[in-house]
Amino acid sequence: MCVRPFRSTQENACANARGRLGLAGVGASGSSPAPRFGASWKALRFSVKMLRVVSWNINGIRRPLQGVCEEPSNCTAMAMGRVLDKLDADIVCLQETKVTRDVLTEPLAIIEGYNSYFSFSRNRSGYSGVATFCKDSATPVAAEEGLSGLLATHNGDVGCYGNMDEFTQEELRALDSEGRALLTQHKIRTSEGKEKTLTLINVYCPHADPGKPERLAFKMRFYRLLQTRAEALLAAGSHVIILGDLNTAHRPIDHWDAVNLECFEDDPGRKWMDSLLSNPGCQAESHVGPFIDSYRCFQPKQEGAFTCWSVVSGARPLNYGCRLDYVLGDRTLVIDTFQASFLLPEVMGSDHCPVGAVLSVSSVPAKQCPPLCTRFLPEFAGTQLKILRFLVRLEQDPVFRQSALQLSDQTQVQMRQNKARVRSARPRPSQAGSSRGQKNLRSYFQPSSSHPQASPNLELPSLGMTPKTQEEEVMAKVVEEQAKASEAKDEKELRTSFWKSVLGGPSPMPLCGGHGEPCVMRTVKKPGPNLGRHFYMCARPRGPPTDPASRCNFFLWSRPS
Repeated sequence: MCVRPFRSTQENACANARGRLGLAGVGASGSSPAPRFGASWKALRFSVKMLRVVSWNINGIRRPLQGVCEEPSNCTAMAMGRVLDKLDADIVCLQETKVTRDVLTEPLAIIEGYNSYFSFSRNRSGYSGVATFCKDSATPVAAEEGLSGLLATHNGDVGCYGNMDEFTQEELRALDSEGRALLTQHKIRTSEGKEKTLTLINVYCPHADPGKPERLAFKMRFYRLLQTRAEALLAAGSHVIILGDLNTAHRPIDHWDAVNLECFEDDPGRKWMDSLLSNPGCQAESHVGPFIDSYRCFQPKQEGAFTCWSVVSGARPLNYGCRLDYVLGDRTLVIDTFQASFLLPEVMGSDHCPVGAVLSVSSVPAKQCPPLCTRFLPEFAGTQLKILRFLVRLEQDPVFRQSALQLSDQTQVQMRQNKARVRSARPRPSQAGSSRGQKNLRSYFQPSSSHPQASPNLELPSLGMTPKTQEEEVMAKVVEEQAKASEAKDEKELRTSFWKSVLGGPSPMPLCGGHGEPCVMRTVKKPGPNLGRHFYMCARPRGPPTDPASRCNFFLWSRPS
C-alpha cells in the first residue's frame, strides 16, 4: 500500500491552485507556454492582487539582448528597461551580470519605476554578480549583500544569520567575495488581510569544474551557507523564496542525458537538493525538507522543461538542455499562496531562459528604499563629480547668465578699443615698400608675372583635320571603354592566377557520415596531449540520438598543414 502523508497535501494544494485559475498547463516547455500563462496573468492582475517574481541568468547585463532590443544602436541606454518591461514582474532577479561597480552605468542601474540592488564580484572583473530590480510598488524594507553577514552595514540589513560556527572568517569572506547572493526583504499582505514578511534570496551558485576539484568543494560550502541562512530566516518567522541559477539539475527528468551520466544520483549537489527539498515520493519515510521546488509542484511529470542550453553545440533549437534555474519556496508559502510556476523558453538573449512564479499576495511597499539601493551610491546620487560633468554644458541660473552676457559685452567693447589704439599707433608701410612686406596667402594662388600668359585672342593654326561626326565620337568612346575593361579583366585574372599558384587556399570541408553535409572545424581546449589540435565534426545542433535532425557522431582529426 502506498502511503502519501506529504504528497497529498502538496499536490492537492497545487492542483487546487491550477484549477481555480485555469492554469493546468502553465509553464510547460513545448507547446506555447508563454501565451497560456501571459493571458491568464494579465487577466488576473486586475481582478486579484498578485505578486509575480521572475529570475533570469542574463549572462552579462551590459551586452544587447537578442529578441529584447529591436534597435541595437540605441540599445545601451534602453536595454534594461526593455528587459524589465518584457518580463513584466514585480520583482526581477538577475544572475551572472558580469559587472563590477566601477563599470556600472546609470542607464543600467537606475530604471524609472524600479529600485535596484547589486552584488559585485570583488575578485575578478566581468565575472559572476547578481542584481534585483523591484518595482516601486514592491519596494523592500531591507536589503543585504552576501550570505555571511560580513558585507552587512548594519543599517537596513536583513539579519538572521544562524549558527555559522562551522565556517571560518576567511572561508565566509571567500564565499561572499564573488557576488553570488543578494537578499531583499518585503512586507506582503495575504488574501485574509494578514501582513507577513517575505525574504527573497537571489543566488548564482558556483559551477563545479570537473578539472578543478577545489571548485566542487567551494560549491558545496556555498550550498551549506545558503541553507544555513535560509533556515535561520524561516526560524525567525519570515517566509523565504530561494530563486536563481543553482547550477544543478536535480532529477533525471531535469536533464536531457541523465541515463548516460555516470553516478547521476550520487552527485553531491543533487544530494544537497534532496536534503533541502520535500520529496514528493510515495514512501512513508519520504524526506520532508523545508522547501518545495515550485515548478515540479505544478508540473511533476513535465519532460523537456529545461532552462539552460549549450551555445557552443547549438542545443537550444532541439531543446537539448537541462534545468538549472529554480524558484524554491518554503512549504507553507508554496501550498498557501503559490498560484503558478512557469518557464519562459521563448525569451532569448542568454543561454538560460527566465523562470518565475505567481503568488496570491500583495506587496506592501516600504516608504523609503534601503541604503543598499543603487540610487544612493555616490556616483548616481549626484554627490560624486564625474569627468563627464566637466565636458557637458551645464544649465546656468538666469541671473548669472544675464550678468555673464553683460560682462562679455563690456569685454568685447574694451577689446575693440584696444585694437583701434594699436592700429593708430602702428606705422603704415610705404606704397613702394609694400611689395617687400609680408605676403598675403592669396598671392601664392595667383599666376606669376614672370611667365607670359597666353592671350585669349590667340588662335591656333589649323592642321587641316576634318571634324568628327557625333556618331564617330560615340563609337570611339565605346571602343576605348571596351579596351580598358578588357585590359582590367586580363590584369585581374593574371593577379588571381598568380596568388592561386602561390597560396593553395583552404581545403574543402569533409562531409559527415550521418547526413553527407559539410562539417565544421573545432579546436581541442581541454588540457592534455591533444590541446590545440583541430578536428571536424557534424555541423548540426546537438540533440537526442534518436532525432535524425540532431548531430551525428562523425569525427575526424584535421591533418597538419
